[in-house]
Amino acid sequence: MGCGKHNNVGGVTGGGNCVCEVVRAILDIQTQAVQDDCSTCTTNCFLEPLGGIVSPARSSADTRVFTLLTKTGKPFMATFASDEYPDVCVSIYFRVEDVFDDCCATLRVLIPLDENDYPVCLLSDCGTQVSLHKVCEVSGWAASDSCITVDLSCFCAVQCIEDVNLGICN
Repeated sequence: MGCGKHNNVGGVTGGGNCVCEVVRAILDIQTQAVQDDCSTCTTNCFLEPLGGIVSPARSSADTRVFTLLTKTGKPFMATFASDEYPDVCVSIYFRVEDVFDDCCATLRVLIPLDENDYPVCLLSDCGTQVSLHKVCEVSGWAASDSCITVDLSCFCAVQCIEDVNLGICN
């Protein structure tokens, strides 16, 4: 299966972009309360209900955290503004807010946090690449006020990470 092509992904069929279909499904799952069917893959992006990833018993989740990979296989990153955390401004973690037109989406940039709820700087020491070592330090997320609009057809993969409650609607 190459980028932008699929026949059947997570039960979704058609000729469109699979990343777009997955992100649309995540949005639907975030906005609907649906009964969970047993799934053998506990990090499947199509797993319902929201809260089903990692901890199926969690019922208060309002966000399915995910990452995107570019067509070159690198994590897609975006910046966020934060007065509280001025030294950290890049993230690879997102929450879908809306999917529209052919395959565009508005994504909320999520702030990566360590086990002490302090932001994790994901960039390497040179500041231009995502450090996979630093990604491993992430154990939670906070919602930023920064959103971006993306063309989902520009991505080759989506990875769902965890269902969490970020208090988006509070």
